[in-house]
Amino acid sequence: MIKIIVLIVAILLIAFIIWWFFGKHAENAGTATIVDNKQHANIIVNGGYNPTVLTLKAGIPTTITFNRKDPSTCLEKVVFPDFGINQELPQNKDVTFTIDTSKTGEFNYACGMNMFHGKLIIK
Repeated sequence: MIKIIVLIVAILLIAFIIWWFFGKHAENAGTATIVDNKQHANIIVNGGYNPTVLTLKAGIPTTITFNRKDPSTCLEKVVFPDFGINQELPQNKDVTFTIDTSKTGEFNYACGMNMFHGKLIIK
C-alpha cells in the first residue's frame, strides 16, 4: 500500500513540475502611458513581473521604472539582452532606465537567474 501512495505522490509531483516550467501561464499585459511625446511604464517585481508583457509604441522615447517588492535574490537583477541592460533592482526602490524603441519586434527579458521572464512588444 505504501508503494502505491509513494508512486501516486511521485507522479503528481512530476506533473506539477512539468506544468510549472513548461505549461502556459496567464500573462499580465500592459501598455506604456504617453505624455508629451514620451512614454513611460511601471513594472512591479513581486513573484514575477507585473505586467509580464508590455507594449510600447515605436519611435517614442521610453523609460521603464522597475520596483522590486520581492525579497528573493533571483529577482534582484533584470536582464534585457537585446538592449545590453543588466540592471540591479534594490528592494523597494524605483530603478528607471531608457529603452530604445527605434526597432520593432518582441524582446524578452528575465531575472538574473533566467527563471522569471517578461516581454516587450514594440510596434
